Amino acid sequence: MIDSHAHLEQPDYSKDLHRVIERCKKAGLIAIMTSCAHPKDFEKTMKIADKYSGYVFPCIGIHPEYIKEASIKEVHELMDKIKQNKNRIYGIGEIGLDYFWVKEPEWQKKQKELFAQWIDFAKELEKPLIIHSREAMDDTIKILEKNDAQNVLMHLFGSKKHLPIVIRDGWNISIGPLIKKSKEIRKIARDMPIEKIMLETDSPWFGEGGRGEPTNIKIAAEYIARFKKLEFDAVWKECGQNSIRFFRLPLKI
Repeated sequence: MIDSHAHLEQPDYSKDLHRVIERCKKAGLIAIMTSCAHPKDFEKTMKIADKYSGYVFPCIGIHPEYIKEASIKEVHELMDKIKQNKNRIYGIGEIGLDYFWVKEPEWQKKQKELFAQWIDFAKELEKPLIIHSREAMDDTIKILEKNDAQNVLMHLFGSKKHLPIVIRDGWNISIGPLIKKSKEIRKIARDMPIEKIMLETDSPWFGEGGRGEPTNIKIAAEYIARFKKLEFDAVWKECGQNSIRFFRLPLKI
């Protein structure tokens, strides 16, 4: 009932966000976590959160894909903005490592350095971390553990091989509509404790034949219920409660 990871600031929603929000409410969603992944989108993200106060909750970070675009000055300016608005921001992310889009070793090194900075920053502000990792899971885990990362959500987690480490370290994962097509994610859903799973869509991506929307968390919930042999309503409610607890949202189910 909560989409733990969407990107409502994306141009895909510029013309009809209000109608998207209305569809979400009618579908039974009680909140959407929107992730600002680039410094240029900070103001827009906060305006959306203000307009839909109590329903849309922002998380702020820099996607590792943009390591070449964000200058040191921009990083520091964004961190200052987060500090100034810390009571209105519910998580740091998405942040992490991406070796799919960034192949050069020197830029991967800069990703690692910035990732560690974000972890320390989140601890300073006592905010949870939303982690992006693509083709970089070994290094992602090493940095999280080395820097004693607290309150971790592995966004769109899809590595069955690394699941025992995630469980051991007490981290959380979010599962999206990709579970419909991925046997590996279905196994992850089966084996991960339900109290550590959240629902997400990463909207506007991963739509079926078009733009994705937060209502697609129902797809994830249906498949999680099937492979954990639970009732849909139990998964729907439990994953929502997990998001409320993790992000410390001012909501009750």
